[in-house]
Amino acid sequence: MRLNLSSLATLPAHVQRPAYNPASLEVGIVHLGIGAFHRAHQAVYTDDAIAAAGGDWGICGVSLKTPTVRDQLVPQNGLYSVRTVARGPDAWRVVGSVHEVLFSPDQLADVVARIARAETKIVTITVTEKGYCANVAKREPLWDHADIANDLLHANAPVSVLGVLALGLFERFRKRGEPLTVMCCDNLPENGAVLESLLHHFVQRQYPQIMPWLRDNVRFPSSMVDRIVPATKPEDRTDAATALGVADEGVVRAEPFSQWVIEDNFAGARPAWEKVGAQLVADVRPYEKMKLRLLNGSHSLMAYLGFLAGFETIAETVTNASFARLVDALMVEAASTLEPFPASANVDVAAYRAQLIERFANPNTGHRCAQIATDGSQKIPQRWLAVASDRLARGLDVSALALATAGWIRYVYGKDEVDIPININDPLATEFAAIATKHPYDALSFADAVLRIEPIFGALGRNPAFAAPVKRWVSALFREGALAAVDSFSADTAFSR
Repeated sequence: MRLNLSSLATLPAHVQRPAYNPASLEVGIVHLGIGAFHRAHQAVYTDDAIAAAGGDWGICGVSLKTPTVRDQLVPQNGLYSVRTVARGPDAWRVVGSVHEVLFSPDQLADVVARIARAETKIVTITVTEKGYCANVAKREPLWDHADIANDLLHANAPVSVLGVLALGLFERFRKRGEPLTVMCCDNLPENGAVLESLLHHFVQRQYPQIMPWLRDNVRFPSSMVDRIVPATKPEDRTDAATALGVADEGVVRAEPFSQWVIEDNFAGARPAWEKVGAQLVADVRPYEKMKLRLLNGSHSLMAYLGFLAGFETIAETVTNASFARLVDALMVEAASTLEPFPASANVDVAAYRAQLIERFANPNTGHRCAQIATDGSQKIPQRWLAVASDRLARGLDVSALALATAGWIRYVYGKDEVDIPININDPLATEFAAIATKHPYDALSFADAVLRIEPIFGALGRNPAFAAPVKRWVSALFREGALAAVDSFSADTAFSR
């Protein structure tokens, strides 16, 4: 038997279940990109908010690229379990806030209709950094990207998140013109403003007649989301069947910690998220920058260098003493660039750093280095390079950032330390491979060529204060390996302190 509305009442007592009737919900939120993270984060907050304060806040989840989640959840009436993994016993809960799941390529008309309905008050998005097909620094779509080019030519058959959202907004304008909140929940700095700019640029080309309405009626609050959500493993489904007594194809795994900081800038009604732990604030940027530069920056460092050193998971990587010192050094460098928090926020950055190390070391999350290592060209500009630019402008060193960047460059060379090919999952993988072919095992030439990729590094890659230490570390990584390089950094750091 599958988990569904009929089997919900049969679940064991230790399994938390919705404190309301999921069948009675109406859709109030459309979510684009219904992957594991959304199901372990925003959908959980919404589930709790409905239980706490009611409201028709059912979620219409939309997959844009594959039908996997639709095929998992439709037979389960949208229900799925979240397995919270800590150092003690796991906790299980069933989430009921996902009312329906659609696959956009097959059900585009339904997706557009959901966005256009007056009853839909909010559209949320998690499609990862690369999913926006954009130059984030310029806040402009990549007009030559295949998905964007397709959508400009085929307005009624969009494949990109911008194209789908724009078509939905055009239909909303045409039918009712009700105000709408569109909220990015991805790891982009000032993500609300970035999404607003990207969508305005796209709509200006595709549907210029709706621009006055769009400016007046659609709000784009920024948000910061935080929860470690590793990829679901086959054993999670096996264990879910044991824990629930029914099969659950949609189970997701997550750590206990969860945080959601939201700019209080909505066009209309919203769930009572603040009653269940979300923080509604006037300015998300200090929280966003702290999380992006400390947590995500450390994650990426461990993903590349940990992978090269032979570690499978983040927990294995950070429990190595040298890696722990390198991670702390990176966070110290990043912390110096943070914006001040309001006094009322009561944020302790040193305590936050210590908490991150503890979270990283949770052995039960099973967060794999290879999973985090995807799409580095889209991630490191926000996670490392902006930090390096800020520090260099103030005359500060970038030692840990240089080693982290060198680790990524060594990783995208495409072969590990025993010459086994690495599957580079990145939009620029073909360009990296071409550079590696041109400079086989020539560490300095390879590093120099990668540092000159303008969309990633801009002027920073030509700045000797950054490029020189990066190239020295790339050379050391090719010559000695990641573990020896990190040990060397750790020893030097310990001596200097």
